[in-house]
Amino acid sequence: MSGWERIRSSRSRLGGSDSRAPSSRTVRLGRVQPQAPGHRTIYCNDREANLPVRFKGNSISTTKYNVFTFLPKGLFEQFSPVHPITNVVPLSLVLFVSLVKEAFEDWKRLQNDKSINNALVDVLLDQKWERIPWKKLQVGDIVKVRQDGFFPADILFLAGTNPDGVCYIETANLDGETNLKIRKALEKTWDYLTPEKASEFKALESEVQCEQPNNSLYTFTGNLIIQKQTLPLSPNQILLRGCSLRNTEYIVGAVIFTGHETKVMMNAMNVPSKRSTLERKLDKLILALFGGLFLMCLIGAIASGIFINRKYYYLGLGASVENQFNPSNRFLVALLTMFTLITLYSTIIPISLYVSIEMIKFIQSTQFINKDLHMYHAETNTPALARTSNLNEELGQVEYIFSDKTGTLTRNLMEFFKCSIGGEVYGTGITEIEKGGAERSGIKLEEVHKSSNAIVEKGFNFDDARLMRGAWRNEPDPDTCKEFFRCLAICHTVLPEGDESPEKVTYQAASPDEEALVTAAKNFGFFFYRRTPTTIYVRESHVEKMGKVQDVTYEILNVLEFNSTRKRQSVVCRYPDGRLVLYCKGADSVIYERLGDVNGDLKKKTREHLEQFGSAGLRTLCLAYRDLTTDLYEHWNEKFIQAKSSLRDREKKLDEVAEIIEKDLVLIGCTAIEDKLQEGVPSCIETLSRAGIKIWVLTGDKMETAINIAYACNLINNNMKQFIISSDTDAIREVEERGDQVEIARFIKDSVCADLKKYQEEAQQYLHTISGPKLALVIDGKCLMYALDPNLRGMLLNLSLNCTSVVCCRVSPLQKAQVTSLVKKGARKITLSIGDGANDVSMIQAAHVGVGISGLEGMQAVMASDFAIAQFRFLTDLLLVHGRWSYLRICKVVTYFFYKNLTFTLTQFWFTFQTGFSGQRFYDDWFQSLYNVIFTALPVIIVGLFDQDVSESLSKKYPELYKEGIRDSFFKWRVVGIWAFFSFYQSLVFYHFVTASSSSPQNSSGKMFGLWDVSTMAFTCVVVTVNLRLLMLCNSITRWHYISVAGSVFAWFIFIFIYSGVMTPYDRQENVFFVIYVLMSTFYFYLALLLVPVAALLGDFIYLGVQRWFFPYDYQIIQEMYRHEPDQSSRSELLDIRNDLTPDEARSYAISQLPREKSKHTGFAFDSPGYESFFASQQGVYAPQKAWDVARRASMRSGTRTGKKK
Repeated sequence: MSGWERIRSSRSRLGGSDSRAPSSRTVRLGRVQPQAPGHRTIYCNDREANLPVRFKGNSISTTKYNVFTFLPKGLFEQFSPVHPITNVVPLSLVLFVSLVKEAFEDWKRLQNDKSINNALVDVLLDQKWERIPWKKLQVGDIVKVRQDGFFPADILFLAGTNPDGVCYIETANLDGETNLKIRKALEKTWDYLTPEKASEFKALESEVQCEQPNNSLYTFTGNLIIQKQTLPLSPNQILLRGCSLRNTEYIVGAVIFTGHETKVMMNAMNVPSKRSTLERKLDKLILALFGGLFLMCLIGAIASGIFINRKYYYLGLGASVENQFNPSNRFLVALLTMFTLITLYSTIIPISLYVSIEMIKFIQSTQFINKDLHMYHAETNTPALARTSNLNEELGQVEYIFSDKTGTLTRNLMEFFKCSIGGEVYGTGITEIEKGGAERSGIKLEEVHKSSNAIVEKGFNFDDARLMRGAWRNEPDPDTCKEFFRCLAICHTVLPEGDESPEKVTYQAASPDEEALVTAAKNFGFFFYRRTPTTIYVRESHVEKMGKVQDVTYEILNVLEFNSTRKRQSVVCRYPDGRLVLYCKGADSVIYERLGDVNGDLKKKTREHLEQFGSAGLRTLCLAYRDLTTDLYEHWNEKFIQAKSSLRDREKKLDEVAEIIEKDLVLIGCTAIEDKLQEGVPSCIETLSRAGIKIWVLTGDKMETAINIAYACNLINNNMKQFIISSDTDAIREVEERGDQVEIARFIKDSVCADLKKYQEEAQQYLHTISGPKLALVIDGKCLMYALDPNLRGMLLNLSLNCTSVVCCRVSPLQKAQVTSLVKKGARKITLSIGDGANDVSMIQAAHVGVGISGLEGMQAVMASDFAIAQFRFLTDLLLVHGRWSYLRICKVVTYFFYKNLTFTLTQFWFTFQTGFSGQRFYDDWFQSLYNVIFTALPVIIVGLFDQDVSESLSKKYPELYKEGIRDSFFKWRVVGIWAFFSFYQSLVFYHFVTASSSSPQNSSGKMFGLWDVSTMAFTCVVVTVNLRLLMLCNSITRWHYISVAGSVFAWFIFIFIYSGVMTPYDRQENVFFVIYVLMSTFYFYLALLLVPVAALLGDFIYLGVQRWFFPYDYQIIQEMYRHEPDQSSRSELLDIRNDLTPDEARSYAISQLPREKSKHTGFAFDSPGYESFFASQQGVYAPQKAWDVARRASMRSGTRTGKKK
């Protein structure tokens, strides 16, 4: 502090408030003093002194817009996909709907913000508590928060009503964890509970020096200097905004960070805006339509400049004619005609497509995905949740899945399963992974039956009579057993709740592993039942003699906390008899480095047991202890207090001090905890693999455990060729022992490079053989760090893409995101990431689609995800059913929109050739405006919601169907080209068949049809035809299809009856006055209405027949196989969850079981059994050759298909 004091004297009070390059802030709890450099001074309970600094207020805003930015920003958002500017009515409707939706969503955010900002809190003003809104809270205020209340800002905990200055908080809003956390005030401030006492801060020479606002939820660095004594502050004294107070009457604290500077608000990042691959391709299609529009307008404009001529005397193109038709200036004529034609042909751009797709996706998400009973988890009462509707169809094209292991593939329900104490293994169970490994090796394991008196409890699945009920006293080394149990009971940060009895106590732990270990200690007879900040109470049984129970109090002197760098946790405690002991538990690699020389043979034996447990898929921890002398401890504790008081690099200094005492440890043994696989994971992975999806596992576990989990999940099997790139080799260990970091980095990089080259060559050899094995790659985090180097990244990607399965172990959250981005950007494949913890958030946000598991590691993964499910196995339904259906439906909606708009616009284009390219309209303005909005709008939405090629059960029975989505079979440019061809053909039919009627008299009075008669007849044929074409497009037809199509056609007739029957002098309505009545009085109208749609659809009819016969899609073959069978989705497959439902939900469920209308497959159903595909073997049917089989094979594209003959 001496250096700071020298600088402090040269700084003025206000000069110190410059925060341009600050690293920490100073909170003043007393009279004014000059500042240290880079610190901000906050005067507690002194608002006037804080005014010059202008700290941010406590009001927060999460809205997307404000009054001034709504229109410009909202319109920008709507035009961000390639929205064109075209006819006023459809465009206005589209923008209005979109802006109303945006405004409504933002209004809900605003209401939420208001309710939060206006919540009340007690603040110390003039030596008494006054209730003010949160938004008026300022930095430096002293606040009182009551039980179950939320903290309005980031607060320094000064005092609480609980003894020993302790309070309990729940952090569910931060990380989803409902287990309570303990916070402890500094002893110096315990008595600042009353307004009078808290007001003394002004009089005391006290200040708080702390870090600047940042987004790190779990770190805090600061010092409280009170009466010239420096006391270190840690996260244990900080109460974060968003957390709530539990089991404490009230607390008093000083506000440190407010509003958007609080840690929770600095973590409130926007989820990256994701657009589906199909939408980006749609943008290209819209650009292509713009190109077509420009080309059509250019042709018309040039032709009008050429056509215009005074020789056409009947056009009256005299000297006084307007510029657009003045032959003297042909360039101007062409230019003005260009603008006219742009308006005329603008219907080619499907403006309402985006709104229709958005509506379809929204209903798909809220009504189909969120309410799917097959994705409802009854045990936790958790349904699936689509958090965004932008990516529904992306679910149908996923090729790579990146999955976390713990809590995603496994249950994250830890159970104490086995242990090794003093070189002896205890525990008799067999894990699921051991069973799977035995099956692969062809070994039959005998079923191990639990003993009749085995204890069954959550977190404890251990069975071995040698340790239970005091039997450990008879073991060869009972003292080591005693140390083992005490280490479990003392070395932790668990909080007990409830009655102080083994049956009724519940443990609140930071992780399921911690809870399992403390539960194990309880069942071994060392019952931890109470804790204070400085003591732990353990009820020990059978220690001195069998049957004797005694309560022992252990004084906790220091806690060296677990973090991802240390990978261990230590506690220094004092026994009642004065014995000083350091207990340590942590990862084997870390503990073994710190063992003393006395362990000898025990190290080797325990190492073997660790490998044995790891190969069984168990999570292992090593336990060790060290006896301390009083002098050694006192000398070390001084250094520890100094490190805790350090304002800079505190974590680093604490780690260095911990290294001093965490050495010369005595090994006790190790624990083995089982994290069981989730139900249905192996079959789900096998199904997804058959669907052409490649699954990668990215985990922080060690390699042996990860490989065994991969075996248990069917990701890896013995038939696969495994490529293993590991840093745990003799050569690398030898280099690491020398300690030269530069040399280590160079050696590992060269080693990884050599492995990648070697394996890439091997992979190419295997891939060129006809029946080569499938490939699997296993790589650890250290090697992955070098493999992701820009020079090696390409080799890693090529090798990975050739492998069926990839397992990355010991990887950091950042590496998870890097691997995901590597495939997403490098291979341009559609990726999905799935995880359940905060460490999976970056991976979830990096992928095209992020899926969160709502599990036991909090809700951060879910909050960052696009879709949330309760179990990994639900991916089958999410991808193979909803994803595939959504992709198929959206493809049909997009291509159909393209078809109907192009068809409609081309009829106008052909008419331009007969009008001297003058820009004369073929259709009335209102026809053109309402074509997309009313007359063809509803049927396509019905298709987008209800079209279904095969049933849900068949989608899962034949997962190979999903490959069509991966190949993007239904939205290729070839498919768009086919639709364009038939649009071209149909527009010619509409125009020429109908205009032929204008060449001779058609009604009884001998009058010929005029322009508006012909155009109205043509428009009627267009509306009828495009709606009928939609029915030909459907795979399944329900009553809603019939209602929407018939309703659209009737809507046109009702509109034209009213529109042509009313005459007003203010518009061009006189053009079509009485037109429909004249048309319907002629036989020709009915003949055209019958024949024109038939002639227009004849080409589509023939094409669909030929395509289905000779070049069928996979789903069409399935339709043929099951066309005589009822819908395959048997009702017995529905989950039996009625007992878990409310009466209203149960009624809805019962209604869903009632008989309903079956979907009817449309299209051609031929009798030919000659479909050769991967489905043939499923049937095992042989049929004699028929003539058309030969014809079909002769007409097929070059390239043979393999498979059995049906």
